[in-house]
Amino acid sequence: MAPVVLGLAGCGLLGGKGTEQQAKAGDNWTNPGGDAGKTRNSTLEDITPANVSRLGVAWMAELHTNRGLEGTPVVADGVLYASGVAGRVYAYDAATGKELWTFEPNVDMQVNRTVCCDQVNRGVAMADGKIFVSALDAVMYALDAKTGKIVWQVDTKEVKDRGINSTGAPEVAGDVVVIGNGGAEYDVRGYVSAYDIRTGALKWRFHTVPRDPKLGAQDHPDLEAAVKTWDPNSRWDISGGGTPWDALNYDPETGLLLVGTGNGGPYPRSIRSPKGGDNLYLSSIVALDPKTGRVKWHYQETPGDEWDFPATAPMILTHMQVDGQDRGVVLHAPKNGFLYVLDRKTGQLLRANALVRMNWANGVDMKTGRPNLTPQFSDLGTGPKIIFPGTPGARNWFPPSYDPKTGLYIASILDMGNLIFITPEPKDYRRKALNTGSALIFTNALAETMPTLPPPVAAAVKALPHYKDAIANPAKAEIRAIDPLTGKTVWAVPTAGWQDRGGVMTTASGLTFHGSLNGQLLVRDSRNGTLLKTIETGTPIIAAPMTYKVKGVQYVAVMAAWGGGGFPYVPRYSAAYNRENAGRLLVFRLDGKAALPPPPARPALEIAPPPPPQAPGVTQATIGMGRGLFYSNCAICHSNQHRSITPDLRRMSAPTHQIFNEIVMKGLYLPKGMPRWDDLFSQAQADAIHAFLIDEQARTRADEQAKVKAGVAIDAPRAAIMSNF
Repeated sequence: MAPVVLGLAGCGLLGGKGTEQQAKAGDNWTNPGGDAGKTRNSTLEDITPANVSRLGVAWMAELHTNRGLEGTPVVADGVLYASGVAGRVYAYDAATGKELWTFEPNVDMQVNRTVCCDQVNRGVAMADGKIFVSALDAVMYALDAKTGKIVWQVDTKEVKDRGINSTGAPEVAGDVVVIGNGGAEYDVRGYVSAYDIRTGALKWRFHTVPRDPKLGAQDHPDLEAAVKTWDPNSRWDISGGGTPWDALNYDPETGLLLVGTGNGGPYPRSIRSPKGGDNLYLSSIVALDPKTGRVKWHYQETPGDEWDFPATAPMILTHMQVDGQDRGVVLHAPKNGFLYVLDRKTGQLLRANALVRMNWANGVDMKTGRPNLTPQFSDLGTGPKIIFPGTPGARNWFPPSYDPKTGLYIASILDMGNLIFITPEPKDYRRKALNTGSALIFTNALAETMPTLPPPVAAAVKALPHYKDAIANPAKAEIRAIDPLTGKTVWAVPTAGWQDRGGVMTTASGLTFHGSLNGQLLVRDSRNGTLLKTIETGTPIIAAPMTYKVKGVQYVAVMAAWGGGGFPYVPRYSAAYNRENAGRLLVFRLDGKAALPPPPARPALEIAPPPPPQAPGVTQATIGMGRGLFYSNCAICHSNQHRSITPDLRRMSAPTHQIFNEIVMKGLYLPKGMPRWDDLFSQAQADAIHAFLIDEQARTRADEQAKVKAGVAIDAPRAAIMSNF
């Protein structure tokens, strides 16, 4: 689809190379993190605790999607740019909401097969008169900021036969624009690529994981040391993971590009690197020279990662008084449960404080910087484990904020674990498919799913030392204000449930803004967390808000739509459960009067339709095979929950059943985002999945008929099992 061009005002901040890097966020908000340090803290003070009660809607834009929106808009010279599903870009007059242009990339939707968490995009970069965005299929575009027309485009995929995708925001670092990739759970070797901002020419590429040493010298000089931390007989066929899908920070103060790298793949080190090792550069912060791509320092947060603990959560660069000295620091709280304070110039560890329950480690050795691993949890090869924190992470992609006035790190925090165990099937390489080698069950679903586990696994789980705690205290989610040097909580407010996590923004006037899964924009006093203002939006908000000023008026903007983390279903506890997931860009100002119509109500849920009869020859063994294939490949998108933003396959119509094979094996619905699977499934396997879904639909229909007869709501929740992911 060609861009729609409607004109644009001048863009002074876009004129020079890298000029989007402002020391502080004021009238303009020039990258998704707001300022050069990505503190998501604004110097604006017009909206205050005293007048925030007057905050209302200035304007809104319907984005015509029911998929997740995670990006934070940017603003320069009165123009707001926002990224949407799969890498769409929108430009608006930031004061009036007049659409100036839109851009929709021509995305190869087969990529959906290797995107773990919805078709999200986390933002754009801008410099040199251009807007940079990376589309879901890892094609990066440089768009003319005035017109939205393509200046250049480049396919950032190093190889075409792997599950490479892109959901993060590009980062401008001097003369280059840098982007990472996703797909660690699939068959991807992580890397970051740097392109000339003027021409799109590749300047350098750094892999986060070495290649098979049997191929000879490494393809980057700094991987020669890394390969020594891997078993020479590692699963190089699967590629190792380490994908840096977010957390790119250019530091103009040191001239370094800081990259947060992804988890290992497969998860169990006993499969991935059987003889052990730290497996550099998995789950690390790596400081690169943006001119050459050479490593200047690295800090590995989770050596030998086995628990899906990437270091891809957003970083914050700031200055703090540490032990009596002014230090330029990195604040980073990844999935693994620690909040780290590192020296920005050298990578020296200054602090590491635990934020949540954790049992994979019991602290960090401040002399070596290494976590103190707990032996009974450090090897998944010895049996099932209940790990705290779980793979959703103590922190994840949800952006935090650092307020220099209060010295507080304010962020969504999740205290939850999961059961993880190696699945019994052979661990053959599966092209463009999940290769985690493990099954996961979150602790909030553990009690309900224990009866479904094989008896030997269930018995082993019940004997685990953390089983009782996991059942009694499965999860707690909060917005929390933390002293980064001590890890102590200054204030905390609970959120509705484990999926109710989102980004945060603070202002110099003492306000903290964040959204909720209940469809609200919430404003708090940054000093104590007191709720000062609630605006009902009707649509869940998980993206981080931002703020800017045009012609003397301060505005607050946020993207609203559920997806990404917790994808693909809005949980039943959300107040937005019975409304459509209407993707919107919402903008507020003092005394804003624009109407904000509620999203349409979802139609009443009806009893599942009758399924067709099973095909001749279908047995319980066929259905069992289909169940395993479904949970190993399909359930990550088709959770078969009520109110999902993807189809509930227990409710297929008769015509859909008739074309099931064309959808799954021939790509009939590829334009709708449903990939084809004929390269991975045999026809017998596709038929087995269909047999399982027919059986599920019959069970669902009978269950719902019984509920109606008993006067019980048919959408009562049911347990969710995440298998092989």
